[in-house]
Amino acid sequence: MKLLVVGGGGREHAIIRSLKKNPQVEIIYALPGNGGIAADATCVPIGATEIDKIAAFAVENAIDYAVAAPDDPLVLGCVDALTEKGIPCFGPRANAAIIEGSKVFSKNLMHKYGIPTAEYAVFDQMDAALSYLDTAPIPTVVKADGLALGKGVIIAETREAAKTAVRDMMEAGVFGKSGSRVVIEEFLTGPEVSVLAFTDGKVVKPMVSSMDHKRSGDNDTGLNTGGMGTVAPNPYYTPEIADRCMKEIFLPTIAAMNAEGRTFQGCLYFGLMLTPNGPKVIEYNCRFGDPETQVVLPLLESDLLTIMQSCTNGTLAETEVRFAHKHACCVILASRGYPQSYQKGFPITMTEEAARHTYVAGAKLENGQLLTSGGRVTGTTAIAGSLEEAIREAYRISDGVRFENAYRRSDIGQRALQALK
Repeated sequence: MKLLVVGGGGREHAIIRSLKKNPQVEIIYALPGNGGIAADATCVPIGATEIDKIAAFAVENAIDYAVAAPDDPLVLGCVDALTEKGIPCFGPRANAAIIEGSKVFSKNLMHKYGIPTAEYAVFDQMDAALSYLDTAPIPTVVKADGLALGKGVIIAETREAAKTAVRDMMEAGVFGKSGSRVVIEEFLTGPEVSVLAFTDGKVVKPMVSSMDHKRSGDNDTGLNTGGMGTVAPNPYYTPEIADRCMKEIFLPTIAAMNAEGRTFQGCLYFGLMLTPNGPKVIEYNCRFGDPETQVVLPLLESDLLTIMQSCTNGTLAETEVRFAHKHACCVILASRGYPQSYQKGFPITMTEEAARHTYVAGAKLENGQLLTSGGRVTGTTAIAGSLEEAIREAYRISDGVRFENAYRRSDIGQRALQALK
């Protein structure tokens, strides 16, 4: 089989490595891929949002199956374009990807169908948002409506910080059109859980839960990033809570999307807060999370390609989705200065062991040398029988990844360890 994977980050590297395990797979094309992915797939310099070029490439190269991994191409209709050309594809169509593409849509969906989430208000006029903040409970959460590379959510501890966030989004346009509408949301408390789930629009089969570490600094300080590391499973996500989430959140969300004529097929990501009043949805993503994928897929024992095809074909009910009863930890190495300004172009070296366990996110190949080209550069994942051992191994192995200006958090998984104790 000839496969095509749209995207070029650590998540896509993890997906490609997992797909390669299927003996039927002859070649995987990554569009655009990156310098590290080039070791596992054939990279093609077509951007993830160049939908027409992606579809044309798929037809010209007789692709048997495609996977659209990032949010942008999904929201732009990548799956629609490939499907129209007769190329089966994993991922939701554009009318379902709106569940991530518009926070206003997703909040209104939850409100309409009684899916538990934070109280909220929507604004498309800055003055109205600012006057609402004069009396809103603090802390509060300010969210850009559209896609913002995982950075469009500001937790404001003061009224002034909340107003600054609104002005940045609506007046200064720091997130472009994505911030022309904002959601101001009740601040929820409790442990956060990420649950990725396979769905064919009828059945939901959740993957192993995970815990992301969004802040740039140790002890959850600093700015929000796309994620500095993850562990799986999340110790706060007990079987009892999983049952509640299936009944109160997962199945109702799929039913709500069907009722709206927006059947969702692919990977639906549930960002949850386990509040004192029960689990609530913080956000939906219309795709695999990054870096959650880098701990979830290494624990998958069933065949990923078979599961993906069953989501596309509507046969997920008959398809096995099995995960190892082990623990995984992923440690991100980033360029110092991320998520703000940082230097690029530093040579990356890896030991053989590190290369086997590392997914490359932000790197390019020049004359055979891997160079840093992004904020998050690599993610090193270890699997072990205990969480403590997985964390220790992930840090030990990531010591084998070297580049100038490298930065990592030193406390990935420590909150999870405390929860286990």
